[in-house]
Amino acid sequence: MPSNEERREAARLKLEQQLESRGRQDRQRRILTVVGALVAIAAAAAAIFTFVINDKGSTTSSTASTSAAPTTPPPRGGEGQLPAFKAASDLGANCQYPSAQKASRQVDAPKSGKVPIDPATISVSMSTDQGNVGLVLNNAEAPCTVNNFASLAQKGFFNDTICHRLTTSASLGVLQCGDPSGSGSGGPGYQFANEYPTNQYPKNDPALQKPVLYPRGTLAMANAGPDTNGSQFFLVYKDSQLPPDYTVFGTIDATGLATLDKIAQSGVAGGGEDGKPATEVKVKSILLD
Repeated sequence: MPSNEERREAARLKLEQQLESRGRQDRQRRILTVVGALVAIAAAAAAIFTFVINDKGSTTSSTASTSAAPTTPPPRGGEGQLPAFKAASDLGANCQYPSAQKASRQVDAPKSGKVPIDPATISVSMSTDQGNVGLVLNNAEAPCTVNNFASLAQKGFFNDTICHRLTTSASLGVLQCGDPSGSGSGGPGYQFANEYPTNQYPKNDPALQKPVLYPRGTLAMANAGPDTNGSQFFLVYKDSQLPPDYTVFGTIDATGLATLDKIAQSGVAGGGEDGKPATEVKVKSILLD
C-alpha cells in the first residue's frame, strides 16, 4: 500500500502533467487561430495587436463582520480599487524560486520555468479545526503564486500548522497562516516575485504606496517586502485597506467566510487588535479538489 508521502507525490506529478498538457493544448489552439487569421488576410489581399503584512505589522479597530455570504467584489480600475488586470503574456509565466532564509519546514521549491495559465482557476479545500475554508485559486492572474501554493499543499507543508496572526482593526480584517514555526517569521527556504496587483504598476510608481481596497473574500500572500513571497498567506474576512504590494491569488467561498467570521468574533489573545487568535486555529490540511 503506498504511503501518504507517495500519494502526495503522485498527486503533485499528476497536477503538473495536467497543467503542462492544458498549457500545450492552449498554445496549439492559439497558434491555429493565428495561422487561420493570416491565411484569411492573404486570401483577401489576393482578391484585393505600507502597511506590511508580516510578523512585524501592527494595526488599530473594530468588530468583525458576521455575514456568511461574500460581498460582491467591486469593479476594478476605479479610484481606491485594485487595478484592472492586464496580462503580460497569455502563454504563461516564467516562474523563479531562488533560495532565501532557512526553511522552517524542509520542502523542495516548485519547478522553476514556464508555468501555464490554463486552467484559469483551481479549487482547493482548506481544513481547519475551526471549520472548512473553500478557496478558488486564480491561476490566470497569479500563476507563479498558485504554482507555489499548490506545490506546498501537495507536499503537506501546511499540514498541522497554526494560523499565527489575527487582525481586527477598523481598516484591516485578516487571518494569517502558512508558517510551520508559528512565529510569523518562517517560510519554505525560498522566495519569489510579486504578481497581481503589484505587476500592474510601473516599478517605483508612487501609487504602490497608496492603499486600495482588498475586498472581503480575498486570498493574498504575506511578505516582508517586495518579491519576498514564501509560504505565508492571509485571508481577508472584511473589506481592508492595503497598498497593492500583496499578491492576490484567489478568493474565499461563503463557507470559508463563515468560518473566518467565527474565528474573528473570538478576537485576539489578550485583547487588542493584532496578534494570535484567542481561539487557536490549526490547519489540518490543504488539498486540491
